This record gives sequence, C-alpha cells and structure tokens, in this order.
Amino acid sequence: MPLTIPRFARPFLCLLLFLTITNLGVSSQAAEPRQVVESFHAALLVVMKTAEKNSVEQRYKELEPVIADAFNLDFMIRIAVGSRWKKTSNPEKTALVQAFKRMSVGTYAARFNGYSGESFKTLNVSDGPRKTKLVKTHIARAENTPVKLTYVMRQFGHDWQIIDVLLDGSISEMAVRVSEYRNILRNQGAGALATALNKIADRLISP
Repeated sequence: MPLTIPRFARPFLCLLLFLTITNLGVSSQAAEPRQVVESFHAALLVVMKTAEKNSVEQRYKELEPVIADAFNLDFMIRIAVGSRWKKTSNPEKTALVQAFKRMSVGTYAARFNGYSGESFKTLNVSDGPRKTKLVKTHIARAENTPVKLTYVMRQFGHDWQIIDVLLDGSISEMAVRVSEYRNILRNQGAGALATALNKIADRLISP
C-alpha cells in the first residue's frame, strides 16, 4: 500500500529534503589549499592575540585540533623516518606519531606567544613537484621585513593538507628534521627518536 503524505506536510518535507541535499553538498566539498592555509593563519592570529593572558599549555590545547586538520602529521613523520618506517614495530610507530605531534604543536604554541600587529597574507598558489601545491604567504610585521612562508600541500583523498613549510621560500623544515631524525634512528633506533621528540615537546610546553 503506497504511503499517503498529507497535503499540509508536503511543504515541510520539501524544505527538509532541500536542507539535507544542501548540507550533503557542503560537507562533501573539500577545502582548497588556499582555504586550508588561511584558516590555519586565522587560528594562529586568534592564539597570538590572546597569548598574553594564556599559558603555553592553553595555547597548545587551542592549536592541537587546528594543526591536526591543517597538517598531515602522520605522513610527515613517515617521510622523515624514511625506509626505516617499514622495519619499525607498530608500538614504536604509534609512539613516533604521538611524539612528533606533541613536538609540532608545542613548537607553534611556544613560537606564537604574542601579538604586535602582525598579519598574514596569501600571495599566490602554484603547482609544485609530484602533484603538490605551493601556497606562498608572508607574515607582515610592523617596522620589520615580512617573513616569507611557503606551504607545501598534498591531496589526501578529498582533503588538502600541509606536508612541509619552506622558510624564506627555500629552507625546508622537513629537510632539516630528516637530517636530525635519521641520525638518531641510525645510531639509537626509533624508541630513542620518540624519546628525543617528547623531550623537546616537554621543554616547549612546560618552559
């Protein structure tokens, strides 16, 4: 027996269907590289403007979900570890990911500890190597030369996430870390690297 919909209910059902379709369309639309970076910068500015009344631990809590969305930290630590990742045990992989996350968030929480009129500006977005996108930006500072930051972004499924940051447009943070991390891995192993990253995080978060 077919379902009969009362005439008075039909407008409400149409509205419900419209809202459902609209919401599905919004949720399935992934943010473009520029949007990801600008959302990250907006969150940084909020943290900077309230830094004087918030501790580094509080800034860490505010930035943790923001950085987890903007950066693919799992991918970054795998790249930093390199071929040794396959030989690393699952517990050690988990420890490395968590330690790298703590260190990364702690670095931003400690570094962006005040506000003196700084502003972020996106300059342009261009194609990078291996299907990456390069989002060129700078931090404008009163009476100082702007700091150039280029975000290297890669698409994971529908989402674009940051996998490296180039300081002054050329110095790769990941390249510096790879050199440091692989030296520890070669001489002491994955457990020692996780311990070293946690020690750095501890110093940053609880100075």
